[in-house]
Amino acid sequence: MGIEEDLLKDEHLEKELKPHPFSFFSLQSIALFLILWGIIFGWLVNFSGYWTGFESFLKDFFGSFVLLPVLLVWWVVTLAGGVVLSLVFIRWRIFFIYIFVLAVGTIIMFIGGWSNVYNVFLPVYLICIGLLGVFIIDWYRRSHKYIITNFRVIFKGGLIRKRERTLRYDKITDIESSQGILGQIFDFGTIIPITQSGFGLGKDTSFAAMGVGGTAKKRFGLFGIFGGSKEVQTPRARTYYELHGVYPYREVKKLIESLVQGNVIIPYQKEQVEYQKEQLDIQKQMKALLEKQLELKNQDEEES
Repeated sequence: MGIEEDLLKDEHLEKELKPHPFSFFSLQSIALFLILWGIIFGWLVNFSGYWTGFESFLKDFFGSFVLLPVLLVWWVVTLAGGVVLSLVFIRWRIFFIYIFVLAVGTIIMFIGGWSNVYNVFLPVYLICIGLLGVFIIDWYRRSHKYIITNFRVIFKGGLIRKRERTLRYDKITDIESSQGILGQIFDFGTIIPITQSGFGLGKDTSFAAMGVGGTAKKRFGLFGIFGGSKEVQTPRARTYYELHGVYPYREVKKLIESLVQGNVIIPYQKEQVEYQKEQLDIQKQMKALLEKQLELKNQDEEES
């Protein structure tokens, strides 16, 4: 569907934007960690002299069951990375995604008979899952589209479920913008329009602890080992409800601010608009009264 089909009467396109390829690096890091850990783990179990000595030590204790402690190391390090990423990004779903990935990999290895070559299967599996994650995240990035017109901003995005939101400039009360380190280097950033109803604002909630208790408005604990608390009222929206990672950043930011300013009604203009509405209401009432009188006059003529 072309952009022209989204436009209203007298509406014209100012800019059509997509997020910068590096703007989803925070999500990409979830997959990149799996790739990096897969490479390191593959080097450890296949080429490291330290691992050879460690494996000999394990065989003295576990005999033919040496795979179990190897799997334990594979699981623990991966889950530790999941905990760190979950706390940094305040998204515990990352941790549970890692659990799912590890569980599926373990099941495939045993059912498929790959346990004898675990030193090849485990690192290759992590690297393949990481590469798949990079592809899916970039596909998700490409699904985003931001259409800026002289009347409004149209946000679109989503893979399985397509989402769309329209925001008119006269509803915007504030604009929050930010640039990370990569954004400052490559000139991209995120612009969040905030409305009077609170659209564009959200709460960041997470918590961290180790073997201790605590209270928070929302909290999550994992076997009494991992947890924590953090709640912040901050400008925040879904990536398909904000101008996420747009570029060139300064040019887009200036354009949005000028369009918002052009749609702001200052006090005396507001009074004029209200006065015009009152005059229009009076004219409608006068018209209705004249039509009623004309109808009565016609009835009298017919009766006479």
